Amino acid sequence: MARAKKTSDALKVIDRMVGDDAELRAMINEERAGADIAQLIYDARTRAGLTQQQLAERIGTSQPTIARLEDADYDGHSLGMLRRIAAALKLRLEVRLVPGPEAA
Repeated sequence: MARAKKTSDALKVIDRMVGDDAELRAMINEERAGADIAQLIYDARTRAGLTQQQLAERIGTSQPTIARLEDADYDGHSLGMLRRIAAALKLRLEVRLVPGPEAA
């Protein structure tokens, strides 16, 4: 049996560990989506040169709320809040549904 090529890419390591476990793969994808949203908010805010407090004031919320939204483990992202953030940063929010890896 051929040995798998070594890698230090964390996503490839996780992919190998998960294998064909569809339930575990779905959980990982859900966590990745939350992390991606948090990173998008953080990146947009920092590109705009705003602190969490400044963004919070622009959208009528508190700094701890912005901190939660930028936390990869936060599960409460809402479309309404994302719209408010996009408007405050003079951005357009786009939401897309794309085929997953199992659709290929």
